[in-house]
Amino acid sequence: MTGSAAAGSGAGRRFAGREELAALTREVYGAGRRLARVERLTGGSKKGVYRLSFQDQGPTAVLYVWSGDEDYWDPADRPEPFAHGTGLGLFKAAHARLSAAGVRVPDLYFADDGHELYPADVALIEDVRGGTLEARLAGEHAEPMERLADGLRAMARCRSRDLGKVALVESGQGISGPASRIVLEVALGDLAEAASRVEPIGRAAAELEERLRELAAGIEPRTDHGLMHGELGPDHVLMDDDDRPVLIDVEGAMFFDVEWEHVFLRIRFGDHYARLRADGLDERRMRLYRLAQHLSLVAGPLRLLDGDFPDRAFMLEIARHHTQEVLQTGGMPDVW
Repeated sequence: MTGSAAAGSGAGRRFAGREELAALTREVYGAGRRLARVERLTGGSKKGVYRLSFQDQGPTAVLYVWSGDEDYWDPADRPEPFAHGTGLGLFKAAHARLSAAGVRVPDLYFADDGHELYPADVALIEDVRGGTLEARLAGEHAEPMERLADGLRAMARCRSRDLGKVALVESGQGISGPASRIVLEVALGDLAEAASRVEPIGRAAAELEERLRELAAGIEPRTDHGLMHGELGPDHVLMDDDDRPVLIDVEGAMFFDVEWEHVFLRIRFGDHYARLRADGLDERRMRLYRLAQHLSLVAGPLRLLDGDFPDRAFMLEIARHHTQEVLQTGGMPDVW
């Protein structure tokens, strides 16, 4: 697991420290392994991520903490599978489903939702220390990318008639499609929000709405859907000691049109996406989903900044970049 220590805590937020986690680590490791250091890692916005080091200099571990203090989002009213979702239940279901599909995820050592050892849901997982796939993209990366592509194909073979996050589908609470209608609903909401905050999008709002509806109009509904991560950028893939890609931050894993995943992969991997592209993708869905995701990546970061999220410059840069993408994509040609 990679990352750097957080520079400081948000005003009024309660983060975990060594003394607070002592009972939890004793429960997992026994009294013979004493906690030496707790390092809060940056980058997350829905849960706390901590690296735990021990006095015996043995292997480190990573702790996930799901609590209101660790979640910077003010949940928006969005339909599944895009409703605000976080927590141990989602993580455990996604972890088990991905593992069953043969996809490498960090080993799960311990999970607890009883709040007796720590006043929040927690999971202790393997600390994968081989760096991110993102860091590999600057150099030789053929084998890790091929392995990631294999994992994506294995996930796409896991099918569900219903849509939704893995935990909901597997508990019988999934929803019926069509997926494109859900995406259109969410995209129109993001467009309205972005238009109210960003002047250039506001000026183009009518044309962008027309483009969204035009793209959605010709899409045929499907009867089943594939498993996907939901937000799979190269920073959400770590490398283990055997040079295998390891997927992290899997709580949002869901059954949906696989084109949704591939649009995000294309945005995040850029020129490297060619190694991950799958056969049989529906280009019309790809065009709708691309515009929808760019709108989400404007509205979402700006909504996050209504609160006290610490890395404000980073989120503003995301919103600025995707504003330009929205304006370009709204009038993009039929093939991209």
